[in-house]
Amino acid sequence: MIVRAPATSANVGPAFDCAAVALDLWNELEVTDGDGVAVEGEGAGELAEDASNLAVRAYALLADPAGKRFRFRNRIPLERGLGSSAAAIALGLAAARPQGSPEDLLAAGLTLESHADNLAAALVGGVTLTWEGRIARIADTLPLAPVALVPRDRTSTEASRRSLPAVVSHTDAAANAARAALLGAGTVSGDADLLAAALDDRLHEPYRPSAILDELRGDLPAGAVGATLSGSGPSVLVWAEDAETAAAELRARFPDERVLPLAVASRGAL
Repeated sequence: MIVRAPATSANVGPAFDCAAVALDLWNELEVTDGDGVAVEGEGAGELAEDASNLAVRAYALLADPAGKRFRFRNRIPLERGLGSSAAAIALGLAAARPQGSPEDLLAAGLTLESHADNLAAALVGGVTLTWEGRIARIADTLPLAPVALVPRDRTSTEASRRSLPAVVSHTDAAANAARAALLGAGTVSGDADLLAAALDDRLHEPYRPSAILDELRGDLPAGAVGATLSGSGPSVLVWAEDAETAAAELRARFPDERVLPLAVASRGAL
């Protein structure tokens, strides 16, 4: 059996902890008869190659991993805000129960991953909303193209979340509600102007300092209309009408970072 799971970007600006988009960058798992765990690509020599591997643990939630060999081919960078952990869990769940209900698999996976937004998008693809254990895939694509700028530095999601305040002002909450509504409207209608107007946040991005995000918002590359922190960072998604032009400028301005022009992944691990 071979299964694939996409990278994901959670929050998409203002939809903190409830929206995510699947990205056309894939990790792959091959399950065969045998024993052992092998990891190639991203995380090779770093990720566990035994039963403690996150994807194997996810598999074990639904099926017995004994007598199985797990071979991973990873392309999603680790701890960069692109959903590598969610992809690993989605791989394990989908391999164990390929015909499973997305919401049932989400519930199982949340015993290992507390962030439902990433995991939902990794399971079903497209643009998703999650709430109270439910998943709504609201669009197959977006009217703007994401270009990921992936720094060398890593960020721990848990450490990043500790920087968030326990309360925010009504002013900031109202501003975010408006932007989240614009995000939904722009996504479902395919209206690039509405989506561009949504790309602002007051719930999490101000408390997760990113010099790259600040620089890009102050001086967007040609062809781009906005930028968002991908998950908890440090990667930034530049949202572009002309992804090729934006990517070329980003490579020139940030020669030490990876620049990945991406598309919305139309399917997930299921």
